[in-house]
Amino acid sequence: MDTHGHKIFGVTGWKNSGKTTLAIALIKTLTERGFKISSVKHAHHKCDIDKEGTDSFRHREAGSGEVALVAAGTRWAIMHECKDEQEPLLSDVLARLEPCDLVLVEGYKTEPFPKIEVRRTESMKTDPIAPEDHFITAVASDTPQTLGAPEGLPLFALDDVEGIADFIINMMDL
Repeated sequence: MDTHGHKIFGVTGWKNSGKTTLAIALIKTLTERGFKISSVKHAHHKCDIDKEGTDSFRHREAGSGEVALVAAGTRWAIMHECKDEQEPLLSDVLARLEPCDLVLVEGYKTEPFPKIEVRRTESMKTDPIAPEDHFITAVASDTPQTLGAPEGLPLFALDDVEGIADFIINMMDL
């Protein structure tokens, strides 16, 4: 996979495993340590970042293939309508990101890049992903004391954000 010069590390796991909670905590911790972090969130469900009634929504509804929204100097976004196109590959999204120290990716479970698997006893599914995905480099769990790491991977408590951040920094040579 072409990463377009970006170092990428992922957070993966089943639905309701705590992926987003961990990703947000890692982004906060890594940025507080002085790293420039970008992130990619892959949603498997239909969601919309634009709401009916806004001007940008009206632009899209009128047929604009891309709408650039500039919000009074605080942020900007480009919304691209896929219509009859395939969902973009992760490498396509990475090509649009500016240089940074690390891109933290949530989702893209089957893509070939290093990631940590998040396991929670209350997830929709609880079977381990790591045995089938050789790109999983560590596991974070809400029950590490009983889980064990039969894959021989480093095992972290799900709330050990500092330890996981240290692991990522060392592994990704940041």
